[in-house]
Amino acid sequence: MKLSLSSGPHLHAKENTQRAMLDVLIALLPATAAGLYFFGWKAAMVVAVSVVSCVFFEALWCALGHKRSTVSDLSAAVTGLLLGLNLPATAPWWMPVIGGLFAIIVIKQLFGGIGSNFLNPALAARAALLSSWPAHMTTFMLPQRTLLVHTAEVADAATAATPLATGGASYIDLFLGNVPGCIGEVCKAALLIGFLYLLIRRVIGWQIPVIFVATAAALSWALGDDPLQTVLTGGLLLGAIFMATDYATSPMLFVGECIYAFGCGVIVVVIRKFGNYPEGCSYAILLMNIVTPLIDKYCKRRVYGEVKKNA
Repeated sequence: MKLSLSSGPHLHAKENTQRAMLDVLIALLPATAAGLYFFGWKAAMVVAVSVVSCVFFEALWCALGHKRSTVSDLSAAVTGLLLGLNLPATAPWWMPVIGGLFAIIVIKQLFGGIGSNFLNPALAARAALLSSWPAHMTTFMLPQRTLLVHTAEVADAATAATPLATGGASYIDLFLGNVPGCIGEVCKAALLIGFLYLLIRRVIGWQIPVIFVATAAALSWALGDDPLQTVLTGGLLLGAIFMATDYATSPMLFVGECIYAFGCGVIVVVIRKFGNYPEGCSYAILLMNIVTPLIDKYCKRRVYGEVKKNA
């Protein structure tokens, strides 16, 4: 009989990676359903190809490396769904395939697999696609129509205070999702339902999403913009709820999470207000992902029993 000895404390829980990833998938269902409702079969194709691609590349990596398959932990499926929801319904089929390859192989597996990546895989893939094919990534479909519009074509219809081109949409349209945009970001009501589910299941805490959104709203108001427009446009809520809260790329302690979320909110507004990109959420989170190890370093608790160093 073998005994495994380790130092305490010991914490036993029923939760595991698969259960947490399943909860994220469930929380994303309302936003996914809303995106399919507003954008139809094209959105369904983009999301399906994205999920299948990420799962395939995960399985392929494990097979080529003669490793135990990690497909069953559902992390690749979550990455694929998030990537698909971050793409416009007009994206050609090969874009989610390339995005899935980049997210799973380059960002996740080459850095050691789940928990070892320093960037959110889905957001890193979205940023790579946006930099490589900006025309495809900024061409959106109007909800429940077949007309295609480019952000530059609808920018004139948006008010000067609006950080993103929404065609002068009302608050109710922005909240319910009756606006052009990426598949999973348009319906804020659906995203908030998913947020509530994750809070109830205790998969994530409130601090990162709430401080992230509150900081962006407050700073936009201070700069003379409409804070409600800031919150309801673009991928702010999608990013704050589902990607800024990634376990592997966000700080571990409460103080660090507050600093991280505050930084995300500030960078979003700065990019939207002063940068060339109308949407800054992806880059804000990725930049703060890079800073996360530094935040953890200076926010770590003092080890119990540690002798204080002399000044």
